[in-house]
Amino acid sequence: MATASYSSRLQARFNDEVVNQLQKDLKLANVQQVPRLEKVTINVGYGRKKDENRHHEAVTTSLRKITGQQPVQTVARKSIAGFKLRDGQNIGSMVTLRGQRMYDFVDRLITVVLPRLRDFHGVNAGAFDGHGNYSMGLRDQSVFPELNFEDTNVIHGLQVNFTTTTDSDEHAYALLKALGMPFEKGKDN
Repeated sequence: MATASYSSRLQARFNDEVVNQLQKDLKLANVQQVPRLEKVTINVGYGRKKDENRHHEAVTTSLRKITGQQPVQTVARKSIAGFKLRDGQNIGSMVTLRGQRMYDFVDRLITVVLPRLRDFHGVNAGAFDGHGNYSMGLRDQSVFPELNFEDTNVIHGLQVNFTTTTDSDEHAYALLKALGMPFEKGKDN
């Protein structure tokens, strides 16, 4: 039995409208030069709770529900006595999203999660890394609608990294702006 091809709302809008708009706005000669989202990585570090299994399980469960994908454990590469860290110890969880799930996550993040943040005035426009990638952090995972009350008993933040196909911060900014990312007013690049 063949499965029906599913395209997310944001991905369809990107292919139908945003590509042509960005090509015209950025004065690009070829449609292949238009910046695109390559992947979105969601990271959670355990920090001081690296030895608590309850915290590890709660983070893994919340990341799985938020992204629809099983998180991978990140481990320490070397021992650091000052941080009570041993080589091979679990220090966090991460999920890398590409394609369909990436566009679904970005759509939910922009349209549902960010407007639910308290005192939200936009994301920082200065958080580009100089190579066309953008990072943002959330202090609390409870703003995601996929999580119920039991999933938010253990509060943790998360880091969201957007990797693009361009090396230019200006092109990456234009891409995220065209996708609907709400940047802070008055701090545009």
